[in-house]
Amino acid sequence: MGAIMLQGTGSDVGKSVLVAGLCRALLRRGYRVRPFKPQNMSNNAAVTSDGGEIGRAQALQAIACGVPPHTDMNPVLLKPQADRTSQLIVHGQVRGTLGSGNFRSARGQLLGAVLESYERLRDQCDILVVEGAGSPAEINLRAGDIANMGFARVANVPVILVGDIDRGGVIAAVVGTRAVIDPDDAAMIRGFLINKFRGDPALFEDGYAQIEALSGWRGFGVVPWLDAVTRLPSEDAVVLERRSFSTAAPLIVACPVLPRISNFDDLDPLKLEPGVDLRMIGPGHAIPGDAALVILPGSKATVADMRAMVAQGWDIDIRAHHRRGGAVLGLCGGYQMLGRMITDPEGLEGPAGSVAGLGLLDIETRLSGAKTLEQVQGRALDADFTGYEMHMGATHGPDCARPFALIDGARPDGAISRDGRVMGSYVHGLLASTALRNALLRRLGGASAGVDYDQSVEDALHEVAVLLESHVDIDAMVALATA
Repeated sequence: MGAIMLQGTGSDVGKSVLVAGLCRALLRRGYRVRPFKPQNMSNNAAVTSDGGEIGRAQALQAIACGVPPHTDMNPVLLKPQADRTSQLIVHGQVRGTLGSGNFRSARGQLLGAVLESYERLRDQCDILVVEGAGSPAEINLRAGDIANMGFARVANVPVILVGDIDRGGVIAAVVGTRAVIDPDDAAMIRGFLINKFRGDPALFEDGYAQIEALSGWRGFGVVPWLDAVTRLPSEDAVVLERRSFSTAAPLIVACPVLPRISNFDDLDPLKLEPGVDLRMIGPGHAIPGDAALVILPGSKATVADMRAMVAQGWDIDIRAHHRRGGAVLGLCGGYQMLGRMITDPEGLEGPAGSVAGLGLLDIETRLSGAKTLEQVQGRALDADFTGYEMHMGATHGPDCARPFALIDGARPDGAISRDGRVMGSYVHGLLASTALRNALLRRLGGASAGVDYDQSVEDALHEVAVLLESHVDIDAMVALATA
């Protein structure tokens, strides 16, 4: 019953994928392994087998371990809904909100909940692979920390520091971390990994040796650039800034990237389809006039994001797209935006208020009540699907009489417009169904779906694990974890 923790020299250095790959590599060796992240901050989440929510990365890591996702894998989740406010999720359930004024004092009080989950998971496995958040070098955040060294010290979990060579300055990043952190924190770090290396690793041998000499830590390997990462779901919105458009795919699908976009991994299956050019449209860019489909994904602050859509002029683009005969699909918060009005009288997602929606569906939404968190299965567009619901409030109106889907063969979900070109649903994960994705693409006049998304994720995890096994000293990491 050992544990090891990967922390990073900064955000987006690849910790989540490395943990997933390491989990799969250990599973391949016959270990019972579980993932764990004490505290996460992300608006991309998944519903667990025990009826809660955790960060999307931990759900992927659970898949890598061959087990269902559980709330213990990410006991504290912060979901930003404004620049200075986040929804607080503890053990999978909403616990309130944290603002910039009470964030540090409040999170320190959550260490008990973190340790409860940690101990439960330790009892279930041979090795627990822990992921940090951000960087331990953010020493201004050290007081009350539960995500990095605050957890590692209390739980006595050895740490391996991950540096991203692709962004440059990796020697300074690793050695500089040693220089700025508390000596007792530094003693928890037993070595480092270099991630995202392009080219011949032999070219970095001198740099690798210099890091070892200057930091006093041993190296555990140099991980090459992992092409398979593009086939794995991401929870970090920074990936949306890296837009790349295809010129070969005949069917254009456009998605506006709103400030509080959430669960945008819903679109990942389309990204892998060779016949689809999925375009994530950032601020200052118009929605392309030749798009066949516009998708509005989830939002952590639907009222605020609707106002942001109007400020960008995307509401004009979407209505024009519809007038030209284009289709629109809204998922969760995006479904709510398709209606006539969204009301948040209790201020559940920000300041209390209401906003006019796009008016493409004859529905209205009121945000209130408990949060719905449920894994579901159903049928839509004459195709079966599985997915999950994760939303607050309820939607009503005449167009709900034409539901998008039937859950468990009986409960209606979502709505479809009279002309059949505007569709909305509360279910996340719909597009992972090959049959449903195929039905949607045929409806748009595109090619049939040709990707088994779930198998694609499995294959990508396998590729990452194999590469780690050949470039990382996993035996030494196991020895460290179980010492």
